[in-house]
Amino acid sequence: MKISKMTKEELEVLSYADLTELILKEGKKGLKTPDVFKKICKLLELTDEEYNNQIGDYYTSLTNDKRFIFLNGVWDLKERHTSNIIMDNDEDEDDEEEEDDSVVETVESEDIDEMEDEEGLDQDDDDMGDLNIVSDDEMEDDE
Repeated sequence: MKISKMTKEELEVLSYADLTELILKEGKKGLKTPDVFKKICKLLELTDEEYNNQIGDYYTSLTNDKRFIFLNGVWDLKERHTSNIIMDNDEDEDDEEEEDDSVVETVESEDIDEMEDEEGLDQDDDDMGDLNIVSDDEMEDDE
């Protein structure tokens, strides 16, 4: 049924998202958020104040509704848009037979100790030894 032939009572029963779907189907193209919500407000005879108070919730409802897609600044019906996903599942037998040319270097534990000494790192240093635990009361006393 065309939205223009529906009574106000019939329109009031529908959610804003349902009205948006009908408007977009009749319009054959996407619309910006304010434009489509102004059409809804006009159909439902809502005031400018109601428009301003509800447009944020309206936008949120569209973002959560899987029927709509937001592309290039306009809302449109997702069913009008397709995505082409190309998956290449063909594996060449040659790929599986190729050798791995990556080099893995083995580091002995003595070498690690030497590197730490050179960098000034010592596993036995306890950096946490200089820290003190301070209670909330002591923090307030300092202020």
